[in-house]
Amino acid sequence: MKRDHFSFTVLALFAWGLIFCPGSIPPANGAYPPDPTKQFRPFVEKMISILTDPDQQGDENRMQRREKAMTAASEHFDFHEMSKRVLGTTWRELNHDEQEQFVTLFIKLLEHVYIGKIERYSKQEVVFRDQMIRGNRAQIMTDVVDREGVVSVFYILMLKEDVWMAYDIVLEGVSLVRNYMEQFREILREEEFAFLLTRIENKIIELEESGKKTNAETLSQNKTTDSSL
Repeated sequence: MKRDHFSFTVLALFAWGLIFCPGSIPPANGAYPPDPTKQFRPFVEKMISILTDPDQQGDENRMQRREKAMTAASEHFDFHEMSKRVLGTTWRELNHDEQEQFVTLFIKLLEHVYIGKIERYSKQEVVFRDQMIRGNRAQIMTDVVDREGVVSVFYILMLKEDVWMAYDIVLEGVSLVRNYMEQFREILREEEFAFLLTRIENKIIELEESGKKTNAETLSQNKTTDSSL
């Protein structure tokens, strides 16, 4: 599997104003933030442990396994921040109920795209390669490795009350937030918000049906998860 996504990702993050420098810049009071990797490593390992639990394998346990993983994800994934970023100005135009409805659907979509990608690696090892920190922003670069190959996963983080929370995930050089932001923007240029929700619901159904295929069928598809609507 290709592993030449680092340069692409750095360029993409630079374009968004999110490029980080090694080390950290302390605030005026001289206190440094907690180390992102030290704080994030146990969380990622917990996620992998859930997905590789021998007692939770098999198609019949898929939903329960993913629900546990997403519950764990809420500890260090800021789903509201992700939702705000992918919707942009549209987020501010929604009432509270509409925002919560979108967050719920977006979490389900991420479950299939992020968890679905990671869980296809049967005996994973997570390698923490590097980190970059600047003030209250950080990026952690990891590889998920097993005998089938390597998946590059970068986490873009924001410090909130001494807790590093991920607000974007870069899978093999592709930012989930930027990917969906562009797709949603195109849809909302022509359609109402309700139409977007329907598209997301239909995509979730499609991914759920696709997830019911046998392991052999999954492997024959080169382990890709279609993140397009």
